[in-house]
Amino acid sequence: MKDLFDTLKFDQHGLIPAIIADHASHQVLMMAWMNRDSLGKTIASGYTHFYSRSRDKLWKKGEESGHTQRVRSIRTDCDADVLLIDVEQTGVACHEGYRSCFFRRLDGVMWAIDGDREVDPAAVYQKK
Repeated sequence: MKDLFDTLKFDQHGLIPAIIADHASHQVLMMAWMNRDSLGKTIASGYTHFYSRSRDKLWKKGEESGHTQRVRSIRTDCDADVLLIDVEQTGVACHEGYRSCFFRRLDGVMWAIDGDREVDPAAVYQKK
């Protein structure tokens, strides 16, 4: 029997993109990268974990902000090279304080803010 991870197509860096969507509204909340360890932690804990390319480490969504994502389902696309994870979002998904990271909408030739900032990022993310 094939290992679950062997059925997925991770890239040359051992990563796979994960699109995170709200379980109730189906709104796309964010996109992040996963590796085998973060996907394993996500499956085991029931909460999303990702791999940060810039920090070169695993992180749990909400570890600083408290804005967690409880996993409802995990799917993969027909090529098995992208994950779609439905979650129950607590708080906001975006570190800029918006419900979704996709709060900018193309308006002609400029990006317009589409939505309201729900949380002040300075109040959520403490400078270290």
